[in-house]
Amino acid sequence: MNGSFLRAALLVVVAAVAVVFYACTFVVSQTQSAIVLRLGAVRAVKTAPGLYFKWFAPIETVTLLDNRILDLDLPAQEIIASDQKRLVVDAFTRYRISDPLRFYQAVNNIPRANSQLASIVNGNVRSVLAEATFTAMVRTERSRLMNRIRDDVNREAARFGMTVVDVRLRRVDLPAANSAAVFQRMQTERQREAAEARALGGQQSQEIKARADRDATVVVAEAQQRSDVIRGEGEAERNKVFAEVFGKDPEFFSFYRSMQAYEASIKPGDTRMVLTPDSPFFRYFNGPNAQRQDGQAGAPATPATPAPARP
Repeated sequence: MNGSFLRAALLVVVAAVAVVFYACTFVVSQTQSAIVLRLGAVRAVKTAPGLYFKWFAPIETVTLLDNRILDLDLPAQEIIASDQKRLVVDAFTRYRISDPLRFYQAVNNIPRANSQLASIVNGNVRSVLAEATFTAMVRTERSRLMNRIRDDVNREAARFGMTVVDVRLRRVDLPAANSAAVFQRMQTERQREAAEARALGGQQSQEIKARADRDATVVVAEAQQRSDVIRGEGEAERNKVFAEVFGKDPEFFSFYRSMQAYEASIKPGDTRMVLTPDSPFFRYFNGPNAQRQDGQAGAPATPATPAPARP
């Protein structure tokens, strides 16, 4: 009886100790920070991860805050740019709790912080983009504008213990009623630029072709001139050789020129020639030492004119 009572009492004591330990401790993870409150007043702020002790609730309570980067998606809003165009802007921001104590004292929790931050971001987006043109927002200065909005929001969010990491313009567009007209105008402008580019390309193509034709004509003319000079030099050299040969052996020279005349006059195929048997043109057909009828040697045979082919 006494043993059972002691075991039950021991279990009760162990359970009581476990309950007390659980009620008097709390754990802060890597992604959290903790605000320890004693009767509603801040007693301590824990930012390092680990196991901590506190008094029983409701004497002391713990509020855990997420210290990771948080997203805030803002509803689309309509603004008027500096060029008087009405635009629909869709933005989002990312932030983190940089000062847990100030955050808790200023906004207490994440939903209230999101509400405060959305109001600040919307106001700065409207004021910054109101000074910019539509072209600057979508093409030339988008990054600069977003950085400026982020810096302005950061200065106001610091009093709530928050640091804005980024503010992004997800979409900047015209209202649906104006999009069709703007698209048509942009299409017309792009078509005009394309036509100008094609015209410029055609002009440059004609210039290049004209320059190439002129260069080709000059090159051909120079080559023709050079070939004429070379041909003239060759013919002069040939005549010189002929003159030397004629001076050394006039009979052989006459025989050689007659052979050339035969080759030039008698073509394979349907060539027909009508000559008298004693024509001097074929005198070498009677033998390599044939003489002209007037008894002179050395004059080569001239090519005979071929008779027209018989139909």
